[in-house]
Amino acid sequence: MTAPSPDPAPPALELRGIDKRFGAVHANRAISFAVVGGSIHGLIGENGAGKSTLMNIIYGFHRADAGEIRVQGRPVEIHSPQQAIAAGIGMVHQHFMLVENFTVLENVVLGVEGGRLLAGGLAHARAELGRLARDYGLEVPLDAVVSDLPVGLQQRVEILKALYRRAEILILDEPTAVLTPQEADQLFRMLARLREQGKSVILVTHKLREIMAVTDHVTVMRQGAVVAEVATRDTSLRGLAEKMVGRAVLLQVEKGPARPGAPLLSVKDLEVRDGLGMARVKGATFDLLAGEIVGLAGVAGNGQSELLETLAGIRAPSRGEIRLQGRDLVREGLDPRARRRLGLAHVPEDRLHVGMVARFPAQANAILGYHDSPAYNGGVLLDRGAILAGCEQKMAAYDVRPPNPQLRLSAFSGGNQQKLVLAREIDADPRVLLIGQPTRGVDIGAIEFIHKKLVALRDAGKALLIVSVELDEILGLADRILVMNGGEIIGELARAEATEERIGLMMAGVKAEGGV
Repeated sequence: MTAPSPDPAPPALELRGIDKRFGAVHANRAISFAVVGGSIHGLIGENGAGKSTLMNIIYGFHRADAGEIRVQGRPVEIHSPQQAIAAGIGMVHQHFMLVENFTVLENVVLGVEGGRLLAGGLAHARAELGRLARDYGLEVPLDAVVSDLPVGLQQRVEILKALYRRAEILILDEPTAVLTPQEADQLFRMLARLREQGKSVILVTHKLREIMAVTDHVTVMRQGAVVAEVATRDTSLRGLAEKMVGRAVLLQVEKGPARPGAPLLSVKDLEVRDGLGMARVKGATFDLLAGEIVGLAGVAGNGQSELLETLAGIRAPSRGEIRLQGRDLVREGLDPRARRRLGLAHVPEDRLHVGMVARFPAQANAILGYHDSPAYNGGVLLDRGAILAGCEQKMAAYDVRPPNPQLRLSAFSGGNQQKLVLAREIDADPRVLLIGQPTRGVDIGAIEFIHKKLVALRDAGKALLIVSVELDEILGLADRILVMNGGEIIGELARAEATEERIGLMMAGVKAEGGV
Protein backbone atom coordinates (compact mmCIF):
# COMPACT_ATOMS: atom_id res chain seq x y z
CA MET A 1 0.00 0.00 0.00
CA THR A 2 1.34 3.39 -1.03
CA ALA A 3 1.80 5.80 1.86
CA PRO A 4 -0.33 8.93 1.52
CA SER A 5 1.63 11.93 0.34
CA PRO A 6 2.02 14.68 2.93
CA ASP A 7 -0.30 17.64 2.61
CA PRO A 8 1.32 20.50 0.70
CA ALA A 9 2.41 23.47 2.77
CA PRO A 10 -0.19 26.23 2.85
CA PRO A 11 0.64 29.50 1.06
CA ALA A 12 2.63 32.01 3.05
CA LEU A 13 -0.10 34.56 2.27
CA GLU A 14 -3.52 34.05 0.71
CA LEU A 15 -6.14 36.63 -0.19
CA ARG A 16 -9.75 35.57 -0.66
CA GLY A 17 -12.30 37.92 -2.21
CA ILE A 18 -10.76 41.19 -0.97
CA ASP A 19 -13.09 44.07 -1.86
CA LYS A 20 -12.67 47.78 -1.16
CA ARG A 21 -14.53 50.96 -2.16
CA PHE A 22 -13.73 54.61 -1.56
CA GLY A 23 -17.07 56.27 -2.27
CA ALA A 24 -17.77 55.79 -5.96
CA VAL A 25 -14.28 54.38 -6.62
CA HIS A 26 -14.21 50.57 -6.57
CA ALA A 27 -10.50 50.19 -5.82
CA ASN A 28 -10.36 46.39 -5.26
CA ARG A 29 -12.84 43.95 -6.79
CA ALA A 30 -13.01 40.52 -5.11
CA ILE A 31 -9.26 39.95 -5.33
CA SER A 32 -7.95 36.45 -4.67
CA PHE A 33 -4.43 35.07 -5.08
CA ALA A 34 -1.77 33.23 -3.07
CA VAL A 35 1.94 33.79 -2.40
CA VAL A 36 4.02 30.60 -2.15
CA GLY A 37 6.37 30.42 0.81
CA GLY A 38 10.04 31.10 -0.04
CA SER A 39 9.24 32.86 -3.33
CA ILE A 40 9.32 36.31 -4.90
CA HIS A 41 5.82 37.18 -6.15
CA GLY A 42 5.39 40.06 -8.57
CA LEU A 43 2.32 42.31 -8.51
CA ILE A 44 1.89 44.55 -11.54
CA GLY A 45 -0.78 46.79 -13.01
CA GLU A 46 -1.36 50.23 -14.46
CA ASN A 47 -1.38 53.32 -12.27
CA GLY A 48 -4.68 53.27 -10.41
CA ALA A 49 -5.15 49.51 -10.85
CA GLY A 50 -5.55 49.09 -7.08
CA LYS A 51 -2.15 47.61 -6.17
CA SER A 52 -1.26 50.11 -3.44
CA THR A 53 -4.75 49.89 -1.94
CA LEU A 54 -4.43 46.11 -1.77
CA MET A 55 -1.00 46.26 -0.14
CA ASN A 56 -2.28 48.83 2.36
CA ILE A 57 -5.10 46.44 3.27
CA ILE A 58 -2.61 43.62 3.85
CA TYR A 59 -0.50 45.94 6.03
CA GLY A 60 -3.44 47.33 7.97
CA PHE A 61 -3.55 50.91 6.71
CA HIS A 62 -6.96 50.25 5.14
CA ARG A 63 -9.68 47.81 6.16
CA ALA A 64 -11.30 45.68 3.47
CA ASP A 65 -15.06 45.92 3.01
CA ALA A 66 -15.18 42.17 2.38
CA GLY A 67 -12.86 39.20 2.05
CA GLU A 68 -10.32 37.26 4.08
CA ILE A 69 -6.55 37.30 4.61
CA ARG A 70 -4.79 34.04 5.55
CA VAL A 71 -1.20 33.70 6.77
CA GLN A 72 0.29 30.20 6.71
CA GLY A 73 -3.21 28.82 6.17
CA ARG A 74 -4.79 30.59 9.16
CA PRO A 75 -7.27 33.48 8.84
CA VAL A 76 -5.99 36.68 10.45
CA GLU A 77 -7.61 40.00 11.35
CA ILE A 78 -5.42 42.93 10.23
CA HIS A 79 -6.79 46.35 11.09
CA SER A 80 -3.49 48.09 11.86
CA PRO A 81 0.21 47.87 10.95
CA GLN A 82 0.85 46.48 14.46
CA GLN A 83 -1.46 43.54 13.71
CA ALA A 84 0.28 43.02 10.34
CA ILE A 85 3.68 42.95 12.06
CA ALA A 86 2.35 40.52 14.66
CA ALA A 87 1.23 38.27 11.76
CA GLY A 88 4.76 38.33 10.33
CA ILE A 89 4.15 40.90 7.56
CA GLY A 90 6.53 43.81 6.91
CA MET A 91 6.30 46.57 4.31
CA VAL A 92 8.85 48.89 2.71
CA HIS A 93 7.02 51.88 1.27
CA GLN A 94 8.02 53.80 -1.85
CA HIS A 95 8.53 56.90 0.32
CA PHE A 96 10.51 55.69 3.31
CA MET A 97 9.07 55.91 6.85
CA LEU A 98 12.30 56.97 8.58
CA VAL A 99 13.13 59.73 11.08
CA GLU A 100 15.91 61.46 9.17
CA ASN A 101 17.72 62.98 12.17
CA PHE A 102 17.82 59.64 14.05
CA THR A 103 20.59 57.08 13.61
CA VAL A 104 20.03 53.79 11.82
CA LEU A 105 19.93 51.94 15.13
CA GLU A 106 17.42 54.38 16.63
CA ASN A 107 15.15 54.06 13.59
CA VAL A 108 15.20 50.28 13.70
CA VAL A 109 14.27 50.00 17.38
CA LEU A 110 11.77 52.87 17.39
CA GLY A 111 8.58 51.53 18.94
CA VAL A 112 10.12 48.15 19.92
CA GLU A 113 12.94 49.34 22.18
CA GLY A 114 12.46 46.51 24.69
CA GLY A 115 13.43 46.37 28.32
CA ARG A 116 13.09 48.98 31.02
CA LEU A 117 16.53 50.44 30.27
CA LEU A 118 17.05 51.82 26.78
CA ALA A 119 20.77 50.98 26.80
CA GLY A 120 20.05 47.29 27.26
CA GLY A 121 17.53 47.30 24.43
CA LEU A 122 19.98 49.04 22.11
CA ALA A 123 22.75 46.58 22.92
CA HIS A 124 20.47 43.65 22.07
CA ALA A 125 19.32 45.38 18.87
CA ARG A 126 22.91 46.04 17.80
CA ALA A 127 23.80 42.36 18.14
CA GLU A 128 20.65 41.19 16.35
CA LEU A 129 21.13 43.66 13.49
CA GLY A 130 24.71 42.48 13.06
CA ARG A 131 23.39 38.94 12.60
CA LEU A 132 20.70 40.05 10.13
CA ALA A 133 23.23 42.08 8.14
CA ARG A 134 25.52 39.05 7.83
CA ASP A 135 22.71 36.64 6.96
CA TYR A 136 21.08 38.80 4.29
CA GLY A 137 23.84 41.05 2.97
CA LEU A 138 22.25 44.16 4.49
CA GLU A 139 25.34 45.88 5.88
CA VAL A 140 24.71 49.47 6.94
CA PRO A 141 26.49 51.68 9.53
CA LEU A 142 24.24 51.51 12.61
CA ASP A 143 25.46 54.78 14.14
CA ALA A 144 25.10 56.84 10.95
CA VAL A 145 22.38 59.50 10.86
CA VAL A 146 19.78 58.46 8.27
CA SER A 147 19.80 61.82 6.47
CA ASP A 148 23.51 61.29 5.71
CA LEU A 149 22.91 57.97 3.94
CA PRO A 150 22.33 57.53 0.20
CA VAL A 151 18.87 56.34 -0.82
CA GLY A 152 20.00 52.75 -1.39
CA LEU A 153 21.23 52.43 2.20
CA GLN A 154 18.07 54.09 3.56
CA GLN A 155 16.10 51.35 1.84
CA ARG A 156 18.27 48.74 3.56
CA VAL A 157 17.33 50.34 6.88
CA GLU A 158 13.65 49.86 6.04
CA ILE A 159 14.24 46.19 5.19
CA LEU A 160 16.23 45.72 8.41
CA LYS A 161 13.36 47.29 10.37
CA ALA A 162 10.97 44.69 8.97
CA LEU A 163 13.31 41.75 9.57
CA TYR A 164 14.09 42.93 13.10
CA ARG A 165 10.35 42.74 13.76
CA ARG A 166 10.50 39.10 12.55
CA ALA A 167 8.75 39.58 9.21
CA GLU A 168 8.38 36.38 7.18
CA ILE A 169 6.47 38.14 4.38
CA LEU A 170 7.97 41.35 3.01
CA ILE A 171 6.07 43.78 0.76
CA LEU A 172 8.17 46.17 -1.34
CA ASP A 173 6.22 48.96 -3.07
CA GLU A 174 8.06 50.30 -6.15
CA PRO A 175 11.43 49.60 -4.49
CA THR A 176 13.62 50.73 -7.41
CA ALA A 177 11.78 53.98 -8.20
CA VAL A 178 14.45 56.00 -6.36
CA LEU A 179 17.46 53.72 -6.93
CA THR A 180 20.29 53.84 -9.44
CA PRO A 181 20.73 50.73 -11.63
CA GLN A 182 23.65 49.67 -9.43
CA GLU A 183 21.59 50.06 -6.23
CA ALA A 184 18.73 48.11 -7.84
CA ASP A 185 21.10 45.24 -8.66
CA GLN A 186 22.24 45.18 -5.02
CA LEU A 187 18.61 45.12 -3.86
CA PHE A 188 17.79 42.14 -6.06
CA ARG A 189 20.78 40.22 -4.71
CA MET A 190 19.41 40.87 -1.21
CA LEU A 191 15.95 39.65 -2.23
CA ALA A 192 17.48 36.45 -3.60
CA ARG A 193 19.15 35.92 -0.20
CA LEU A 194 15.81 36.46 1.54
CA ARG A 195 14.18 33.86 -0.72
CA GLU A 196 17.00 31.38 -0.01
CA GLN A 197 16.34 31.84 3.71
CA GLY A 198 12.65 30.97 3.24
CA LYS A 199 11.20 34.48 3.34
CA SER A 200 8.38 35.45 0.96
CA VAL A 201 8.56 38.72 -0.97
CA ILE A 202 5.79 40.62 -2.76
CA LEU A 203 7.39 42.93 -5.33
CA VAL A 204 5.08 45.74 -6.51
CA THR A 205 6.65 47.42 -9.53
CA HIS A 206 5.96 48.93 -12.95
CA LYS A 207 9.24 47.66 -14.36
CA LEU A 208 8.52 44.50 -16.30
CA ARG A 209 12.19 43.71 -16.88
CA GLU A 210 12.62 43.49 -13.12
CA ILE A 211 9.59 41.20 -12.86
CA MET A 212 11.06 38.90 -15.52
CA ALA A 213 14.50 38.94 -13.88
CA VAL A 214 13.71 38.26 -10.22
CA THR A 215 10.19 36.88 -9.62
CA ASP A 216 8.82 33.33 -9.53
CA HIS A 217 5.13 34.17 -10.05
CA VAL A 218 3.23 37.24 -11.26
CA THR A 219 -0.26 38.53 -10.52
CA VAL A 220 -1.58 41.14 -12.97
CA MET A 221 -4.23 43.68 -11.91
CA ARG A 222 -6.33 45.95 -14.10
CA GLN A 223 -9.09 48.35 -12.97
CA GLY A 224 -9.12 46.91 -9.46
CA ALA A 225 -9.37 43.23 -10.43
CA VAL A 226 -6.97 40.34 -11.00
CA VAL A 227 -6.83 39.61 -14.72
CA ALA A 228 -3.98 37.09 -14.85
CA GLU A 229 -1.80 34.86 -12.66
CA VAL A 230 1.21 33.20 -14.28
CA ALA A 231 4.52 31.56 -13.49
CA THR A 232 7.18 34.03 -14.62
CA ARG A 233 8.97 31.40 -16.70
CA ASP A 234 5.77 30.89 -18.72
CA THR A 235 5.35 34.50 -19.86
CA SER A 236 7.26 37.31 -21.59
CA LEU A 237 7.71 41.06 -21.45
CA ARG A 238 5.26 41.59 -24.27
CA GLY A 239 2.75 39.15 -22.81
CA LEU A 240 2.79 40.85 -19.40
CA ALA A 241 2.49 44.30 -20.98
CA GLU A 242 -0.59 43.27 -22.95
CA LYS A 243 -2.22 41.67 -19.90
CA MET A 244 -1.50 44.77 -17.84
CA VAL A 245 -2.83 47.35 -20.30
CA GLY A 246 -5.39 45.24 -22.15
CA ARG A 247 -3.92 45.97 -25.57
CA ALA A 248 -0.68 45.66 -27.53
CA VAL A 249 1.98 48.04 -26.20
CA LEU A 250 5.00 49.49 -27.97
CA LEU A 251 8.08 48.53 -25.94
CA GLN A 252 10.32 50.88 -27.94
CA VAL A 253 10.03 54.59 -28.65
CA GLU A 254 8.83 55.29 -32.19
CA LYS A 255 10.25 58.50 -33.64
CA GLY A 256 11.65 59.82 -36.87
CA PRO A 257 14.94 61.69 -37.27
CA ALA A 258 15.33 65.01 -35.47
CA ARG A 259 15.39 68.26 -37.42
CA PRO A 260 17.31 70.52 -35.05
CA GLY A 261 17.12 74.27 -35.50
CA ALA A 262 18.52 77.30 -33.69
CA PRO A 263 19.66 77.19 -30.03
CA LEU A 264 16.82 77.99 -27.64
CA LEU A 265 18.82 77.54 -24.41
CA SER A 266 22.58 78.09 -24.16
CA VAL A 267 24.68 77.26 -21.11
CA LYS A 268 28.28 78.47 -20.80
CA ASP A 269 30.89 77.69 -18.11
CA LEU A 270 28.20 77.08 -15.48
CA GLU A 271 29.35 76.35 -11.94
CA VAL A 272 27.03 75.49 -9.06
CA ARG A 273 28.08 75.14 -5.42
CA ASP A 274 26.14 73.66 -2.51
CA GLY A 275 25.62 75.17 0.94
CA LEU A 276 29.05 73.94 2.08
CA GLY A 277 30.79 75.56 -0.88
CA MET A 278 31.41 72.27 -2.72
CA ALA A 279 31.21 72.49 -6.52
CA ARG A 280 28.36 70.26 -7.72
CA VAL A 281 28.39 71.44 -11.35
CA LYS A 282 31.77 72.32 -12.86
CA GLY A 283 32.02 74.39 -16.03
CA ALA A 284 28.99 72.97 -17.86
CA THR A 285 28.72 74.24 -21.45
CA PHE A 286 26.11 73.07 -23.97
CA ASP A 287 23.20 74.19 -26.19
CA LEU A 288 19.63 72.91 -26.46
CA LEU A 289 18.37 73.25 -30.03
CA ALA A 290 14.83 73.64 -31.26
CA GLY A 291 13.45 70.32 -32.46
CA GLU A 292 15.67 67.97 -30.45
CA ILE A 293 15.72 65.92 -27.27
CA VAL A 294 18.96 65.96 -25.29
CA GLY A 295 19.43 63.21 -22.71
CA LEU A 296 21.53 63.78 -19.61
CA ALA A 297 22.90 60.51 -18.21
CA GLY A 298 24.92 59.78 -15.10
CA VAL A 299 24.89 57.91 -11.83
CA ALA A 300 22.65 59.77 -9.35
CA GLY A 301 24.57 62.35 -7.33
CA ASN A 302 26.94 63.48 -10.08
CA GLY A 303 25.45 66.94 -10.57
CA GLN A 304 22.47 66.26 -12.83
CA SER A 305 19.93 67.33 -10.20
CA GLU A 306 21.80 70.54 -9.36
CA LEU A 307 22.18 71.40 -13.05
CA LEU A 308 18.47 70.92 -13.72
CA GLU A 309 17.46 73.00 -10.68
CA THR A 310 19.85 75.80 -11.68
CA LEU A 311 18.46 75.96 -15.21
CA ALA A 312 14.95 76.13 -13.74
CA GLY A 313 15.92 78.99 -11.41
CA ILE A 314 15.62 77.04 -8.13
CA ARG A 315 19.38 77.32 -7.46
CA ALA A 316 21.70 80.24 -8.15
CA PRO A 317 24.97 79.49 -9.96
CA SER A 318 28.31 80.72 -8.60
CA ARG A 319 29.36 81.66 -12.13
CA GLY A 320 28.43 81.16 -15.78
CA GLU A 321 25.69 82.04 -18.26
CA ILE A 322 22.25 80.66 -19.01
CA ARG A 323 20.63 82.26 -22.07
CA LEU A 324 17.03 81.60 -23.09
CA GLN A 325 16.31 82.89 -26.58
CA GLY A 326 18.99 85.55 -26.08
CA ARG A 327 17.97 86.63 -22.53
CA ASP A 328 20.70 86.24 -19.89
CA LEU A 329 18.74 84.59 -17.07
CA VAL A 330 21.60 84.78 -14.56
CA ARG A 331 22.55 88.41 -15.13
CA GLU A 332 18.89 89.48 -15.02
CA GLY A 333 18.29 87.41 -11.88
CA LEU A 334 15.13 85.83 -13.27
CA ASP A 335 13.30 83.53 -10.85
CA PRO A 336 11.34 80.37 -11.82
CA ARG A 337 8.12 82.35 -12.42
CA ALA A 338 9.86 84.79 -14.77
CA ARG A 339 11.47 81.88 -16.62
CA ARG A 340 8.08 80.21 -17.06
CA ARG A 341 6.78 83.40 -18.63
CA LEU A 342 9.67 83.26 -21.11
CA GLY A 343 8.71 79.71 -22.12
CA LEU A 344 10.85 77.53 -19.82
CA ALA A 345 8.92 74.73 -18.10
CA HIS A 346 10.26 72.28 -15.54
CA VAL A 347 9.13 68.83 -14.39
CA PRO A 348 11.20 68.28 -11.22
CA GLU A 349 12.84 64.99 -10.28
CA ASP A 350 11.26 65.07 -6.84
CA ARG A 351 7.59 65.58 -7.67
CA LEU A 352 6.51 65.00 -4.07
CA HIS A 353 8.48 67.88 -2.53
CA VAL A 354 9.06 70.22 -5.48
CA GLY A 355 6.44 69.53 -8.14
CA MET A 356 3.23 69.35 -6.13
CA VAL A 357 1.55 69.92 -2.76
CA ALA A 358 0.21 66.54 -1.70
CA ARG A 359 -2.47 67.88 0.66
CA PHE A 360 -3.92 70.18 -2.04
CA PRO A 361 -6.64 68.86 -4.37
CA ALA A 362 -5.68 67.79 -7.88
CA GLN A 363 -7.25 70.89 -9.43
CA ALA A 364 -5.01 73.19 -7.35
CA ASN A 365 -1.92 71.17 -8.29
CA ALA A 366 -2.92 71.39 -11.95
CA ILE A 367 -2.30 75.18 -11.91
CA LEU A 368 0.67 75.46 -9.52
CA GLY A 369 3.05 78.04 -10.95
CA TYR A 370 0.46 79.11 -13.51
CA HIS A 371 -2.21 80.47 -11.16
CA ASP A 372 -1.61 84.02 -12.42
CA SER A 373 -2.31 82.95 -16.00
CA PRO A 374 -5.25 84.80 -17.66
CA ALA A 375 -6.83 81.40 -18.27
CA TYR A 376 -7.41 80.95 -14.52
CA ASN A 377 -7.36 84.48 -13.16
CA GLY A 378 -10.55 86.51 -13.14
CA GLY A 379 -8.76 89.72 -12.14
CA VAL A 380 -9.39 89.78 -8.40
CA LEU A 381 -10.31 86.15 -7.73
CA LEU A 382 -9.31 82.89 -9.32
CA ASP A 383 -11.83 81.55 -11.84
CA ARG A 384 -12.78 78.31 -10.08
CA GLY A 385 -14.90 77.12 -12.98
CA ALA A 386 -11.97 77.48 -15.37
CA ILE A 387 -9.64 75.72 -12.93
CA LEU A 388 -12.04 72.79 -12.57
CA ALA A 389 -12.63 72.52 -16.33
CA GLY A 390 -8.89 72.74 -17.03
CA CYS A 391 -8.11 69.97 -14.56
CA GLU A 392 -10.87 67.76 -15.98
CA GLN A 393 -9.42 68.30 -19.46
CA LYS A 394 -5.89 67.38 -18.31
CA MET A 395 -7.12 64.30 -16.48
CA ALA A 396 -8.98 63.10 -19.55
CA ALA A 397 -6.10 63.82 -21.95
CA TYR A 398 -3.47 62.17 -19.74
CA ASP A 399 -5.67 59.36 -18.36
CA VAL A 400 -5.24 60.42 -14.72
CA ARG A 401 -7.09 58.00 -12.43
CA PRO A 402 -9.40 58.49 -10.63
CA PRO A 403 -10.60 61.49 -12.72
CA ASN A 404 -11.62 63.50 -9.66
CA PRO A 405 -10.27 67.09 -9.53
CA GLN A 406 -11.44 67.58 -5.93
CA LEU A 407 -9.49 64.59 -4.58
CA ARG A 408 -6.32 65.38 -2.64
CA LEU A 409 -3.25 64.59 -4.69
CA SER A 410 -1.90 62.42 -1.85
CA ALA A 411 -4.74 59.97 -2.63
CA PHE A 412 -3.42 59.34 -6.17
CA SER A 413 -0.77 56.76 -7.04
CA GLY A 414 2.71 58.07 -7.81
CA GLY A 415 2.29 57.45 -11.52
CA ASN A 416 -0.96 59.40 -11.68
CA GLN A 417 0.65 62.25 -9.75
CA GLN A 418 3.44 62.27 -12.34
CA LYS A 419 0.98 62.38 -15.23
CA LEU A 420 -0.78 65.40 -13.73
CA VAL A 421 2.51 67.29 -13.23
CA LEU A 422 3.52 66.50 -16.82
CA ALA A 423 0.10 67.61 -18.08
CA ARG A 424 0.44 70.94 -16.25
CA GLU A 425 3.88 71.70 -17.71
CA ILE A 426 3.31 70.40 -21.24
CA ASP A 427 -0.06 72.14 -21.60
CA ALA A 428 1.66 75.47 -20.85
CA ASP A 429 3.17 75.12 -24.37
CA PRO A 430 6.79 75.89 -23.39
CA ARG A 431 9.61 76.53 -25.85
CA VAL A 432 12.07 74.64 -23.61
CA LEU A 433 11.08 71.75 -21.31
CA LEU A 434 13.36 70.44 -18.56
CA ILE A 435 12.30 67.02 -17.26
CA GLY A 436 13.74 65.08 -14.34
CA GLN A 437 12.95 61.34 -14.36
CA PRO A 438 9.92 61.64 -16.71
CA THR A 439 8.52 58.16 -16.07
CA ARG A 440 9.57 57.45 -12.47
CA GLY A 441 6.87 55.28 -10.89
CA VAL A 442 4.83 55.16 -14.10
CA ASP A 443 3.35 51.99 -15.64
CA ILE A 444 4.27 50.74 -19.09
CA GLY A 445 1.11 51.95 -20.82
CA ALA A 446 1.58 55.45 -19.42
CA ILE A 447 5.29 55.36 -20.32
CA GLU A 448 4.34 54.74 -23.95
CA PHE A 449 1.89 57.68 -23.77
CA ILE A 450 4.42 60.05 -22.13
CA HIS A 451 7.16 59.17 -24.62
CA LYS A 452 4.81 59.92 -27.52
CA LYS A 453 3.98 63.30 -25.96
CA LEU A 454 7.67 64.18 -25.60
CA VAL A 455 8.48 63.18 -29.17
CA ALA A 456 5.50 65.24 -30.39
CA LEU A 457 6.90 68.27 -28.54
CA ARG A 458 10.26 67.75 -30.23
CA ASP A 459 8.61 67.47 -33.62
CA ALA A 460 6.74 70.74 -32.91
CA GLY A 461 10.08 72.55 -32.61
CA LYS A 462 10.52 72.52 -28.83
CA ALA A 463 13.83 71.83 -27.08
CA LEU A 464 13.83 69.15 -24.36
CA LEU A 465 16.44 68.22 -21.75
CA ILE A 466 15.72 64.89 -20.06
CA VAL A 467 17.50 63.59 -16.95
CA SER A 468 16.89 59.89 -16.34
CA VAL A 469 18.61 57.08 -14.47
CA GLU A 470 17.02 54.67 -16.96
CA LEU A 471 19.54 54.16 -19.77
CA ASP A 472 16.85 52.49 -21.89
CA GLU A 473 14.83 55.70 -21.66
CA ILE A 474 17.80 57.92 -22.56
CA LEU A 475 18.69 55.72 -25.52
CA GLY A 476 15.08 55.54 -26.68
CA LEU A 477 14.27 59.26 -26.51
CA ALA A 478 17.46 61.26 -26.96
CA ASP A 479 18.88 62.65 -30.20
CA ARG A 480 22.05 63.70 -28.37
CA ILE A 481 23.38 62.42 -25.06
CA LEU A 482 25.43 64.31 -22.47
CA VAL A 483 27.09 62.32 -19.68
CA MET A 484 27.97 63.74 -16.26
CA ASN A 485 30.54 62.44 -13.80
CA GLY A 486 31.76 64.25 -10.71
CA GLY A 487 29.87 67.42 -11.66
CA GLU A 488 31.43 67.64 -15.14
CA ILE A 489 29.94 66.96 -18.54
CA ILE A 490 32.67 64.57 -19.59
CA GLY A 491 31.31 63.65 -22.99
CA GLU A 492 28.67 64.12 -25.65
CA LEU A 493 27.48 61.48 -28.09
CA ALA A 494 25.19 61.50 -31.08
CA ARG A 495 22.48 58.87 -30.61
CA ALA A 496 23.84 56.81 -33.50
CA GLU A 497 27.15 56.43 -31.66
CA ALA A 498 25.71 55.71 -28.22
CA THR A 499 25.53 52.26 -26.65
CA GLU A 500 24.81 51.19 -23.08
CA GLU A 501 28.41 50.04 -22.70
CA ARG A 502 29.86 53.30 -23.98
CA ILE A 503 27.58 55.45 -21.84
CA GLY A 504 28.24 53.22 -18.83
CA LEU A 505 32.00 53.74 -19.18
CA MET A 506 31.50 57.51 -19.40
CA MET A 507 29.26 57.42 -16.33
CA ALA A 508 32.19 55.76 -14.54
CA GLY A 509 34.51 58.59 -15.58
CA VAL A 510 36.02 57.30 -18.85
CA LYS A 511 35.89 60.24 -21.25
CA ALA A 512 34.36 59.80 -24.69
CA GLU A 513 36.48 59.39 -27.78
CA GLY A 514 35.12 60.45 -31.11
CA GLY A 515 31.96 62.01 -29.66
CA VAL A 516 30.27 64.96 -31.32
